[in-house]
Amino acid sequence: MTTSPGNAGIGEGIGEGIGAGAALAAAIEAHAQTIAEQITTRQFADDPTLDKRFGARGRSKCTEDANRHLSYLATAAVASSDKLFVDYVGWAKILLAKLNMPHGDLARNLTLMRIAVTNELGTTHGAAAARIIDAGLGALPALPESRESFLSRGDSHADLARRYLEMLVAGNRKAASTLVHSEVASGVSIHDIYIHIFQRTQYEIGRRWQMNQMTVAEEHYCTAATQMIMSELYPQIFTTSRVGRRLVAACVGGDLHEIGVRMVADFFEMAGWDTYYLGANMPIQGILQAVEANDADVLAISATMTYHVPVAAEVIRAVRSSDGASPQILVGGYPFRVDTDLWRMIGADGCAADADTAVELANSLVARTEHA
Repeated sequence: MTTSPGNAGIGEGIGEGIGAGAALAAAIEAHAQTIAEQITTRQFADDPTLDKRFGARGRSKCTEDANRHLSYLATAAVASSDKLFVDYVGWAKILLAKLNMPHGDLARNLTLMRIAVTNELGTTHGAAAARIIDAGLGALPALPESRESFLSRGDSHADLARRYLEMLVAGNRKAASTLVHSEVASGVSIHDIYIHIFQRTQYEIGRRWQMNQMTVAEEHYCTAATQMIMSELYPQIFTTSRVGRRLVAACVGGDLHEIGVRMVADFFEMAGWDTYYLGANMPIQGILQAVEANDADVLAISATMTYHVPVAAEVIRAVRSSDGASPQILVGGYPFRVDTDLWRMIGADGCAADADTAVELANSLVARTEHA
């Protein structure tokens, strides 16, 4: 759990790191297609067998992959975080390994990217972009080619989570629902169901997709089924006594991965907060209106993917500069677990790794404000 040292100075220097890297990110994005095509042309020229093996479709896919690398490079630049790009390189290494492609191919592609950005972006921006790429290249050899299952630990909750996920993968949502309700009836708390079954299996679903062990369709089905089963538990969640505090929670614009922040909102409900959950892909103006209309004590925003971080920074800047309510702002999502200082960079009041600590942190921040 991380939080700012106090409320004094909140709003001063918000997003300074974002601003510092914005020009570099803009330059990368403006030249991305040209750079991607240069990378592909050079890679196919260096290895004549690629044309024979993959043809025109392979060239197109190579350019698409290069554009994706550049997108993550730009986000790392705008957030001034080499860690975000290194993490992306690690993700790509695992994915390519499961497609039987050696990490040497990735290293070569990143090296060609380094050459292309240096040539295309000019001295200052080229050097800055190359430095971020060097961080990824330097870390690449030691990065793992696989990820351990989140269900491999031998505790009783892991066994329950395995059974739950097996049912979902088999397309048996009803059996999965019955299992959850049976556990609740036997005395397992909804809190533990959320943490040890729902959250754990969501992490495992993401790992299996990355390892090429689960299709996108299976991933979406399992997530949608879990959301439906979560909703079946609401009659028990919403019976908690109220504490007189209000939360607005949303995913930033472009982020469709809503289940994490929905779990967070449910934990606030269990803690007696009144919550206003906005869901996925929420535009900034809608968030501002909800914060003001509900006089929110806390705004929780989720940025699931690295490229959502700049949008989260925009939300924070908009809330801070508005004439309405001034809530404490919590951020969460995978990028904030990768770089634990990222929340400071974009001007949030704090960041929590999970729903439990989010509630604890929110209570602490609001109490500090009330006694200021």
